[in-house]
Amino acid sequence: MGLTKSEIFNEQQNKIATLAKALAHPARIAILQHLFKTDTCICGELVSEIGLAQPTISQHLKELKNLGLIKGNIEGTSVCYCIDQKVWEETTVLFSNFFDQELNSYNGCC
Repeated sequence: MGLTKSEIFNEQQNKIATLAKALAHPARIAILQHLFKTDTCICGELVSEIGLAQPTISQHLKELKNLGLIKGNIEGTSVCYCIDQKVWEETTVLFSNFFDQELNSYNGCC
């Protein structure tokens, strides 16, 4: 398989693809769902909540943080994470616009 040639696609297409790729892992979905459920910053409870090793959780948190979906604050010797509300709202709009597209003249051709 060759390169993705992302430069031939527009910014919105690349953004959707990048977010979808990050959200394609069930551990990241579980982390986000837990953050929404707790509605507060969490520090160390993800390991027991998700059931994965600390290094694995850290790897998934790093990916979500790099995308900006979550943010972290240092509290003592640990980092506490929460949903970045502004980025999440932008992501919601981006995916909503993508999934709300209507089929113009779909006639059951396939």
